[in-house]
Amino acid sequence: MLLVIDQKIEGEVRERMLVSYYRYSAARSSADSNLDDICKLLRSTGYSSQPGAKRPANYPDSYFQRVPISATFTSMVIGRLRSDDIYNQVSAYPLPEHRSTALANQAAMLYVCLFFTPSILHTQQAKMREIVDKYFPDNWVISIYMGITVNLVEAWEPYKAAKTALNYTLDSANIKEQATRYAASLESQRPQVQQLLKEGFLREEIILDNIPKLLNCLRDCNVAIRWLMLHSAESAYDPNNKRLRQIKDQVLNDSKYNPKILFQLLLDTAQFEFTLKEMFKQMLSEKQLKWESYKKEGSERMTELAEVFSGVKPLTRVEKNENLQAWFREISKQIESLNYEDSTAAGRKTVQLIQALVEVQEFHQLESNLQVCQFLADTRKFLHQMIRTINIKEEVLITMQIVGDLSYAWQIIDSFTTIMQESIRVNPSMVTKLRATFLKLASALDLPLLRINQANSADLLSVSQFYSGELVAYVRKVLQIIPESMFTSLAKIIKLQIHDIMEVPTRLDKDKLKDYSQLGARYEVAKLTHDISIFTEGILMMKTTLVGIIKVDPKQLLEDGIRKELVKRVAFALHKGLTFNSKAKPSELMPKLKDMAATMDGFYRSFEYIQDYVSIYGLKIWQEEVSRIINYNVEQECNCFLRTKIQDWQSVHQSTHIPIPKFAPVDESATFIGRLCREILRITDPKATCYIDQLNTWYDLKNHQEVTNNRLFSEIQNTLGTFGLNGLDRLLCFMIVKELQVIIVPVRQNNTLKLCCGFLGNANKVYANAVAKSQKIWGSYLEAIMKVGQMQILRQQIANELNYSCKFDSKHLAAALENLNKSLLADIEAHYQDPTLPYPKEDNTLLYDITAHLEAAGIHNPLNKIYITTKRLPYFPIINFLFVIAQLPKLQYSKNQGMTCRKATDPVDWPPLMLGMLTLLKQFHSRYTQQFLALIGQFIRSIMDQCTSQKIPDMPSDVVGALMFLEDYVKYTKLSRKVVEAHVPSFTFDEFRTIL
Repeated sequence: MLLVIDQKIEGEVRERMLVSYYRYSAARSSADSNLDDICKLLRSTGYSSQPGAKRPANYPDSYFQRVPISATFTSMVIGRLRSDDIYNQVSAYPLPEHRSTALANQAAMLYVCLFFTPSILHTQQAKMREIVDKYFPDNWVISIYMGITVNLVEAWEPYKAAKTALNYTLDSANIKEQATRYAASLESQRPQVQQLLKEGFLREEIILDNIPKLLNCLRDCNVAIRWLMLHSAESAYDPNNKRLRQIKDQVLNDSKYNPKILFQLLLDTAQFEFTLKEMFKQMLSEKQLKWESYKKEGSERMTELAEVFSGVKPLTRVEKNENLQAWFREISKQIESLNYEDSTAAGRKTVQLIQALVEVQEFHQLESNLQVCQFLADTRKFLHQMIRTINIKEEVLITMQIVGDLSYAWQIIDSFTTIMQESIRVNPSMVTKLRATFLKLASALDLPLLRINQANSADLLSVSQFYSGELVAYVRKVLQIIPESMFTSLAKIIKLQIHDIMEVPTRLDKDKLKDYSQLGARYEVAKLTHDISIFTEGILMMKTTLVGIIKVDPKQLLEDGIRKELVKRVAFALHKGLTFNSKAKPSELMPKLKDMAATMDGFYRSFEYIQDYVSIYGLKIWQEEVSRIINYNVEQECNCFLRTKIQDWQSVHQSTHIPIPKFAPVDESATFIGRLCREILRITDPKATCYIDQLNTWYDLKNHQEVTNNRLFSEIQNTLGTFGLNGLDRLLCFMIVKELQVIIVPVRQNNTLKLCCGFLGNANKVYANAVAKSQKIWGSYLEAIMKVGQMQILRQQIANELNYSCKFDSKHLAAALENLNKSLLADIEAHYQDPTLPYPKEDNTLLYDITAHLEAAGIHNPLNKIYITTKRLPYFPIINFLFVIAQLPKLQYSKNQGMTCRKATDPVDWPPLMLGMLTLLKQFHSRYTQQFLALIGQFIRSIMDQCTSQKIPDMPSDVVGALMFLEDYVKYTKLSRKVVEAHVPSFTFDEFRTIL
């Protein structure tokens, strides 16, 4: 455990963990806390698992000596490990050349325990020689626990006695002998195992007759695989150590090491082991039933023969013989008396009965009668089957379990992943053999769970879950090649369907039939589709398998694999496709959206096309995964506006098995959705464009060319779907919040104007002075207000597009949502009029849930939304009023376009200004809006009064602008005209309309 801790968790990290635990744990105040001992044991050793890192002096001896253990006790443990077969493994490996494999677990224990008594390693040469001769005569790379490999050459380098004792094992002649021996074993076992795996070869009688031979074959294969895997593993040799490099090169050369051949033998051995185990389990479960059946058949045959010799049963040329009749009856009774429970006695007696039946045939000249001979032969056969059946013992399964242990390859197996994937790509049916290999690897779980189980520990489930999860993750990793290969074929299908195959029209002229047939392209699509279905078949052949304690369903595995590959490719396409050059003229936005829409449509169509061939619900997978990708990217983009970021492990959209890839940002935006949003904001910037509300179009201020219009949002809908528009809307909300927070800074007290109902004398001068005093703050204020207004226009357009598409694509959903919304609002209004009526409680999420659905369907008004919480700002209406009248001189009224910018050099766009102001006022109490409207009304009345007294016939442009503001206020807020007529007389509006 100490070695694993040091390898997996760096010393510095351990120390920081202990410090943080000490700081935040209540245990430090406890008198009986053992934290000091734990700190002493687990403080940094200076060891680093990084390649090329130097080993600290006296490591791991000094590490193990931090907690002293009795020298007598360690000496006794080492003594037992040196001399005895503690784990009783030798019985499973009777051959002397397999001895080191049989004692491998014990050798690993001994390797670790020797560090507790380093004097043996340093000076006791005789003991070390004995240990090496018994445990390491033919191996120097050992697995100490769950695939953690140790090279003794490196580990025992600082210890003189150990190093000297190991020299014989590392003699080049010995290395050559071992490498060639195992290479020869590999060559001889491969054809043998392949022969045994041939269809129909492994039958019950062959297994029962050849149990020792089959077990020997399994032993030889597993021992060869173990030696070659461990001694050729990259992780066992430090590339910076010259001697290790030489040993490794010699092993690879002398054994003619070929990882593909070794892997093939591993596959075949695993399949052979799995088949044999399953058949043996079946035979074991049916053992008693079959034995009783054979006993009954044999006894009945003898009874029938007794009856034949009684002379009662007519049988051709059989004379009555009372002696034989009595003898056969006795044999029948003897067979009947055989006891299943006492297998040894039953076996011995069965052999005697067979011998007796052979002798009776010879001594009584019964060969002449074929029917009697047949009866005797059948009975002998049944008795033979009884002997075979009684020899089916559980010990065979236990031996197979011991011999088939693959725990040493828990980490090394990863180096064979590419070979596995390549072989699956070439032959998808290979998955069935891989299933057996994964099950063989699952047997490694017995090692960590054995002692936990024996101790009845509560950790059994969590440890099982961890290792099973690790193995299932590895299975997923290997089998991911199938979805990858499928999508490679799918990419070709997409290309053919988009670029090559023409859409067949509903009406087609006969003479054009040949042009539309496109046989070559259609054949190619059919061939690729067939390849995809073959891959699917390959994974589905795997059958539901229990890996550790996790059930692996191949259909689910395939679906998850397809989802993972789909997510990877769609996310990459969106990342690459939605990257914009901000200096491009005209903007790249529409062309890139069109290209992206074609790419997404290609994915969608091809996915729809193959769903029946791979037996999946394509549309469901498509919608779920695309929505997950977009929502995750929106979430990551919104993180930059949040104090507490949502990490990947907290995200509801991120998944362990089907992860959404994260790409490095290419500009200030974190994701593609941010780049898209900022590009839209850039091209519709109120400083450079003019928005015409009636046309839903943006025009360039300088050359009056159209920049973009509401078709942009239809294109986004085509590209990213409803999820994309919804995500964009959510991101704009965060941006609006940020801008509103910039606007609401502590405002200076400004009591230049008093709120009154009358007129201001010398109004022009008063207002001009007030505006001049506050002129400095208007630059940043105007920019922020215009940004908010611009984003509100975009939100309105998104809502319109969402509502339009919802009514077209899901009219029933749209109608249901509208009616539910109206009825809820009616109920809430009724509750406020009569509090006894029902209202959703605090813990009821109905209103929250319905809001999400309404926003997704575009049934909402962005202008009515409260974005931020605000405090009381007494002078806020006055400041906003001054801001509005300060902007009026920059605008002019045009009959065709409404309020437009006077000079292109000092740009102010009316709709963003108007909507930004409305949004800002909406964040405060309604009385502020009333005060603000009252100030506008006072401004209009005062200026008009001054004009009348000075006999100026035309209505001043500032008054026209202020009246226009009130008109648009009523239009956008959908309020009654009485709201503004309370502050401005209706005749003023009538006069204003004559100008319009």
